[in-house]
Amino acid sequence: MLGAALALVVVMWSRIVDGMLFHPTPGVDIRPEQVGVAGEDVYLETEDGVRIHGFWLPAPGATRAILFLHGNAGNASHRLPNAAGLVGLGANVLLLDYRGYGMSEGTPSESGVMADARAGLAHLREQRGVPEERIVVFGRSLGGAVAVDLVQDRPVAGVVLESTFTSLSDMAGGMLPLAAPFVRGRFDSKAKIARLRAPLLALHGDRDEIVPFALGRALFEAAPEPKAFETISGAGHNDTVEVGGRSYYERIRRFLDEVAPVDDVARKRG
Repeated sequence: MLGAALALVVVMWSRIVDGMLFHPTPGVDIRPEQVGVAGEDVYLETEDGVRIHGFWLPAPGATRAILFLHGNAGNASHRLPNAAGLVGLGANVLLLDYRGYGMSEGTPSESGVMADARAGLAHLREQRGVPEERIVVFGRSLGGAVAVDLVQDRPVAGVVLESTFTSLSDMAGGMLPLAAPFVRGRFDSKAKIARLRAPLLALHGDRDEIVPFALGRALFEAAPEPKAFETISGAGHNDTVEVGGRSYYERIRRFLDEVAPVDDVARKRG
């Protein structure tokens, strides 16, 4: 009886945590043309049979691609302005919506969003013909935890982690200490990032009021080389692009050119 009661408590806490963690907005509020880029709606089927939505945003002549994994609230359309800036760096972008978000079916969960990311990577490889060594995975906030799970032991070109954290239990420890034991092991990027095989660029605002700067730095410290950390001075959690401005995109451009240079493809074709 005691074991069953404890199991029930764990399940209840898991559902409570999911309700607190995932805040999806249905539908689409912005279209690609409204932010000045060409784009199309794409629908992918995950390994567990869920139909999810994304935006394919091609950059003319680009031979590299970014898989954009967003945070825990809103939907993919809210990230279109950020994604448009990445297209401007000479990279095709697949901006993915997790299950339950935007126009995707299903209900979000930790295992579910991880499966969604795997479907996005497979789409870039199999439908768009982009080799993994030409794909950079970009994870923001919660999407950073999804990105770390996706790329461990995979030969992608690189990983960009923006405003992300070590683990959900570390986050809970600072905000809801009583909940920390019930989320131990969930979204535990620090336990996974040592298996990263790709170069890492981490960015974090030093005034982040949601994900403490110290957690972003601790995750970076746990990662293997090669890696670089950029502090966005004066930025909170949701204004890194605006505060970072031109230098934000220029730093990402330099990273892209290091890990998936255009010249490499040109030489091979030549």
